[in-house]
Amino acid sequence: MSIEVSALERFAPGRRKPLLSKVSLDVPDSAFVALVGPSGAGKTTLLRAIAGLDPYQGGTVSLDGQVMKDVSARAGQVGFVFQNYALFPHMTAARNIAFGLDILPAARRPTRERINERVRELLELMQIPDLGGAYPARLSGGQRQRVALARALATGPRVLLLDEPFGALDPIVRRSIRSWLRDLHDRLGLTTILVTHDQEEALDVADRIVVMQDGQIVQDASPVALDRSPATEFVMEFLGEAVSFPGDVRSGRMVPHDPLVQPFAVPETVVDGSAVAMIRPYEIQLVPAQPGQEALLKAAPRGARNGYRHYVLNSAGHSIPFFLPQDGVDHALEGAALDVSRARLFRDGLACL
Repeated sequence: MSIEVSALERFAPGRRKPLLSKVSLDVPDSAFVALVGPSGAGKTTLLRAIAGLDPYQGGTVSLDGQVMKDVSARAGQVGFVFQNYALFPHMTAARNIAFGLDILPAARRPTRERINERVRELLELMQIPDLGGAYPARLSGGQRQRVALARALATGPRVLLLDEPFGALDPIVRRSIRSWLRDLHDRLGLTTILVTHDQEEALDVADRIVVMQDGQIVQDASPVALDRSPATEFVMEFLGEAVSFPGDVRSGRMVPHDPLVQPFAVPETVVDGSAVAMIRPYEIQLVPAQPGQEALLKAAPRGARNGYRHYVLNSAGHSIPFFLPQDGVDHALEGAALDVSRARLFRDGLACL
């Protein structure tokens, strides 16, 4: 089921600044999209508007080309998993899962036997077949999360909306369950939108990442495209550790102000003037210092990560983290300078490469 959001606006009472400012988003059938951004960016507001849980003052939300007027129009088509799971504590896992089916109008409600069969199917699908009789208080965070997912899927929706469902889980369980969720999405042919603060989580499971800031979408692209060509400094910083090097573009070359950083060529379309080069620490390389250029004398090692040694260098008033292959690299630091030619270039906060 496709989702189309067109020029959506939402205002909070007493606030002049909109929570959502003419937001438009197209999610094709069977896509997995992640909404990311800092707190207050509008991610959950947009998700709840798509679900019909909150009103909006302008724009439209359409499912498969049909404009949705209210939450009843979405009934049975959209499953929603809340951040705190919102399980009923006085109900067993099985009864929580059955809740959406139990409250259907009599004409659409399955028989009790069919509801119980559906619950058993979902408990198997969630890989918790023996926990139907357990109450939420007796379940682990990961188990409660699976019960909440099963409840969202009980009515057979084609759209699944997830509002930071892994926030309460420890990192090991999070990694395991998000991989399982992606597999579930593929097997069921769902259209899924995930809200998360965790950019690693988004990169791990989503086909597309939508970056939000101040109630607007600032970039919507695949994980590869976002990493290769971030539209703004904010996107570059939000999606992973980044180091900034202010400098000047002069006749097709970027000349960083830091004396330890080598100048590098940029396309001739980039006009002369001040700019900021931003790069991931693992993209920084060592090269021999040029005649007359300062050389790297000492960088403090800070442990190892995935076969690389982590260094931190203090230069030009700020810290520069970078990674080098772990096998015998200390000798390479002497007489070296930093090559940041893989950097992305920004001016006034916007990409200019």
